[in-house]
Formats: sequence, structure tokens, C-alpha cells
Amino acid sequence: MKRWGRGLLWALLVLVVAGAIGLLGLQRWVGSDDFRSRVQSQAERLLGVPVELGRLTVDAWPAPAVAVDELVLRTGAPLTAQRIELRLQLRELLAGRLVVASLVVRGADLPQRGIDALLAAMNAGAGRSQDGAGAGQPTGAAGPPLLLIARRTVLEDVTWRNLRGDATTFGADAELDPQGLPQSLHLAVSAGALQGARVTATRRQAAAGAADAGAPSWDVRIAHAGGTIEGPMTVRVPQGEETQWSLRGQFETRNLELGALRTGASGPLSGRLRASTRWSAKAASTAGLAQALVSQSTFTVDDAVVRGIDLAKAVQTVGLSRGGQTRLDTLSGQVSTRGSAIVLSNLAASSGALSATGDVSVAASRVLSGRVNVHLAAKVVGKAVGVPLVVGGTLDAPTVTLTRGAMVGAAIGTLVMPGVGTGAGASVGETIGEKLKGLFGK
Repeated sequence: MKRWGRGLLWALLVLVVAGAIGLLGLQRWVGSDDFRSRVQSQAERLLGVPVELGRLTVDAWPAPAVAVDELVLRTGAPLTAQRIELRLQLRELLAGRLVVASLVVRGADLPQRGIDALLAAMNAGAGRSQDGAGAGQPTGAAGPPLLLIARRTVLEDVTWRNLRGDATTFGADAELDPQGLPQSLHLAVSAGALQGARVTATRRQAAAGAADAGAPSWDVRIAHAGGTIEGPMTVRVPQGEETQWSLRGQFETRNLELGALRTGASGPLSGRLRASTRWSAKAASTAGLAQALVSQSTFTVDDAVVRGIDLAKAVQTVGLSRGGQTRLDTLSGQVSTRGSAIVLSNLAASSGALSATGDVSVAASRVLSGRVNVHLAAKVVGKAVGVPLVVGGTLDAPTVTLTRGAMVGAAIGTLVMPGVGTGAGASVGETIGEKLKGLFGK
């Protein structure tokens, strides 16, 4: 019995030593320049862009894994990653099958221009493969690249940069389906404009007979700035003769504290936001989706503070006041966006002594244009008055001035009754101006 146990021990020891020697040999082979060159060439053929690999290693613990250090994809605006790990399923590996259990990406820098260039190169490569197959070349089993079929993908300290170069750093954990699309996603933003935001997305079951039954959809929830943004989102990716990306969704915003946003402390507006939004976008590239985004919302901001304009003083000084702020009980209206352009319509604002209505547009250059009619209660200027103001300037430095007709009325009112007559006269002057546009202009 002892001899049998001693033999088993020696057999296990031999297996361990053989495994260690094999692992050491595998590590040396994987880490060789020849193997790295082969992998680099295969990656370039698959992705359609130049690839640089810093170092390849094989790890046995806690799970068999192949790791790539200092990866660079030369896409004009390079895509880089400090480390990528492909963790393999041990059971499948012992059965002779290579199945990726998880993909871990650490320290990546992903500019949007580089992402678009990579997608364009991969699509072009797919087109060449299809042309080659049509000419009689063998096709083999087409399928998503190995990196896209990992059952789980983990992103750590990844930075995305938009077309303006603004950076957002986040971490994410996603469970993927065989097509590489998320079944579930958890994402947390650690730096950038949405710092502190937490996003979850869960795959929805397609409704039978629905128009988008073939398009994947998710239930999305964003927790940020003390509030939530929730709703469904549907995505159509380019395939077949379809060459454009398509997104659409409907979100409900509840109790989002605008003042807690990264730009809220010096931004033009603070308060608690409630809104219902329908949005859609269609473009040939993922970067183009932002410029193609179209949305329509109805909104209400409770306890709102509008910075950069004191509407009460603007009325009292016939539009000569600059700066300050306006506190409102509520601010409501509709907002439409197309790319970076914004149109605010049917605005209605109210506080104890002030109410206002109007329409304002925000150009992509952040330039403001529009008109606001402000009404002050008698306790502010001694007599209830309504004064029309023209909105101008920019989001960072807004201005309000009287219309030309109102200016004439204000001047006459000042001569007749200084103080109160200024605001009252402006209101009358606007009425005159509407009837004499050719004389006084808009």
C-alpha cells in the first residue's frame, strides 16, 4: 500500500514538473519575437490597420490566460491599451477547444476618430472577404473576431475621447451574447463631464410582430446627480446592404440636480429637472451619431436659478443690467435638439413676483438668440408691468436688451414718469412697435 501511494506521489510530481516545464516552454515561445510577429500579422489582417504588440505572456493562475502588454492600433488617432488579458475556459482547454471566458482591458485610451477608422477598416476588410468568396475562394466559417465572443468583458480605467478631445474615464463589466452584444452592462464613470454616473443596461425581449423585432434593445438606467434617467433604447448596426448605424429611445428623467453636474456650479441653470424625451439618430459612423441626434423633450425645472441674467433688474433698467441671476419657483417648456443646436420653446417661468414666457435658440457655437416677455408684479416697481426683452450673447455670457419699439416707449415713459414709467412705457412702446415695424424694426 505504501509502495502504491509512493508511486502515485511520484507520478503526480512528474506531472507537475512536466506541466511546469511545458508552461515555461510555452511562455518562452509566446514571448519570442517570432511568435509576436505572427500574432501581429494575424491581427493586422483581421483588423485592417497596423498593429504593435509590446509583449505577450502566458499566465496559469488564477485561470489560464494570454496577455498582451502595450497594444497600439495605428488608426491615425491611435487606439492604445496598457494590458489586455484573454482568460480561457480550463474545461474547454483540456478538451482541446479554445474558448475565451473573459476579456480584460486595462488602461486603454480610445479616441473616437480612431474607433471610427478601425470600424471603417474592418468593414472594408469584410467587403474584400465577401468579394473574394464570390470569386471562388474558400470562405470558411465566418464569425465575429475572437475578442468579441468572450462571454464576459471587463474594462478598467478606460478613457474615451470625443471629437473635441474631451475625455471620459470609466470602468465597465458586460456579459456578451455570441454576436458580441451585451446581455447586461454595468458602467461607472470615474472622470469627465459625467463623473459619478452609474449606468446599467439589460437586454429586452423583442415583442413579436414589432417593427424593430430584429433589432436588439435594452432597458437603460442612469443614476447621476441625485436623479435617474430611465427608458428603452434600440440599436441597429450596419449589416448587409444597410450602411448606417441607427439609434432610438425614450427616456424619463426624474429629480436630476442640475447644480450637481460637473458644469453646474458655473453653468447657466441649476435646479431639479423632470423631463420626458424621445430621441433618435442615424449616421454612417458612430462619431456621426452625435451630430445626427434629434430629440424632443418636455421639461420642468423646480427651484430653478438662471445665472448670468437678472430679469427683474433688466426690466427696471430697460435692459441695461448685466450679470446676476434669476430665481424661479418653476421653469418649464419644450426643447428640441439637432446635433449641437438647441431650440427652447413655450418657455414659462414663475416666482413670487416675476413670470416670463418666450422662445430661445442655442446655436452649435453656443450663441443665444430669442425673445422673452417678462412680467413684474406691482410690489417690485409700484405697478404691474410687462416688458419684452431680446436674448443674445452666449451661454457663458448671456445678454438681454429691449426691442427697438420698447426702447422708444421706455424713453417716453422715463420723461413722463421716471422709475415706474420706464417699465410701463416699454410695454406700451412694444405695442406701438408691433404696429410700426417699418419704423422701429423688430
